[in-house]
Amino acid sequence: MEKVAVIGAGPGGLVAARYLQSEGFEPVIFEQGPALGGQWSGDPHHSGVWPSMHTNTSHQMTAFSDLPHAAESPLYPSNQDMRAYLHRYADQFDLTPRIRLSTPVQQIRRDSDGWLVRAAGREERFFKAVVATGRYNKPRTPPVQGIGTFSGRGGVTHTFGYKHPECYRGQHVLVAGCAISALEIASDLAMLGAASVTVTQRRQRYVLFKLLAGVPVEQVALTRFGALAAECFPMPAVGQGLKDFIVNSFGSPDQFGAPAPAADVFAAGITLCQHYLPLVAEGRIIIKPWMSAVDGNRVHFADGSAGEFDAIILGTGFELNLPFLGEEIRETLNVDAHHIDLYQHTFHPDLPGLAFLGLFEQAGPYFSVLELQARWIAYTTSGAVPLPSREQMVEGVAAYRSRRGGPQLTMSHTNALLFARAAGVEPDVSRWPELARALLFGPLAAVSFRLEGHDAIPDAAARYVEQARLAGPPSIDAITPQQRTQLQTLAKVRGDQGLARMAAA
Repeated sequence: MEKVAVIGAGPGGLVAARYLQSEGFEPVIFEQGPALGGQWSGDPHHSGVWPSMHTNTSHQMTAFSDLPHAAESPLYPSNQDMRAYLHRYADQFDLTPRIRLSTPVQQIRRDSDGWLVRAAGREERFFKAVVATGRYNKPRTPPVQGIGTFSGRGGVTHTFGYKHPECYRGQHVLVAGCAISALEIASDLAMLGAASVTVTQRRQRYVLFKLLAGVPVEQVALTRFGALAAECFPMPAVGQGLKDFIVNSFGSPDQFGAPAPAADVFAAGITLCQHYLPLVAEGRIIIKPWMSAVDGNRVHFADGSAGEFDAIILGTGFELNLPFLGEEIRETLNVDAHHIDLYQHTFHPDLPGLAFLGLFEQAGPYFSVLELQARWIAYTTSGAVPLPSREQMVEGVAAYRSRRGGPQLTMSHTNALLFARAAGVEPDVSRWPELARALLFGPLAAVSFRLEGHDAIPDAAARYVEQARLAGPPSIDAITPQQRTQLQTLAKVRGDQGLARMAAA
């Protein structure tokens, strides 16, 4: 069997190795840490999880298609549950013996016969290589005047290093940022005994809760219908629809006492946190504009106010970190701290045999998207599906370059359809009338992409029905009047007779 190097033993690396192996290749997985799991490993040097951290997405959407979570798993598994899940996955597909732990890759480069990977003091040649090291492992420190002089007893740390919340009991803590980790840690501290919690932010985002009437929000908001609509309707209309859904379902942040977000939902941004806005409403979290300067333990804000703090926790994002790429590869990919020139987040026309997995910034569930991208990579490696033409890739890379400097965040439902189509496994809804509502308006679970195409499985429909029913009312058996109207509009815009027939049925 031809060997393929997989760099990283987190969820992306494991699912890539699983499908490469099923396509007849021998994956060799390089992992810099002492345990598999990536962020879910819990290793303090290579993982950003904290003791009380649970998933932001439901267990149905935080699982691969071949392995559901245990029946007793909570709706939102803990980080310990996720670590155990990934160990079971690696064991189920006999991947554990293929992982070289504590073996960081120093360099990857190409020669005329393949890809050379240097690790543990030796260089080894591989037929192909997949980079699956993740996007969120090099913390970004914002350029705030004097932040290096902060003298509070709790110091300055990043959310990536937040491991011991008990250390902040009785302290006045400033949390910087408005993304998921910042808001969850601010909530954690407010409920675990910090003397005060203040959040400083550049802009107020719209905030979704984890649950909507008992249903995981991603199973309602990030659907195939939503992705299809985003492809067809003008972006202002898509944005207005998203904003209306958020405000009608969860309220606007200013109703809780937070600043009002920008009217344009895409300019404001969206985030997810179950407890943050209620804690703001109770006065247990105070919100300030962005920091203008730090002087000792005193922090000045853009509105002219100031306050004294014991600790600062930065939830200010991450930089793209690929130090092992050879200089020629870096130049070809035009890599910097935020960007990497790739066709559909995956390939480059001038680097045949090298693929990247999971390096995009995304809102929403990751596991089904990672699996679909891994399948695309594996299938093109084996020839089960054709690799995009050079012309397609050149055009795609050029399109990405034109967006450099703009927002990089993508949505999980659009990524799921992107990779499913590329892998040839997007289900044709017209072939599954009994699953029409679920496939259009229900959860985009990984098993829904095992209905047809390469690696289809006989029990996919039954398993998907079971998962879709957990998304709550209405049942999967009937399209609601509101959904029927939405479907009629979409069918008309797309000129899709199949969707029109479903809407009329």
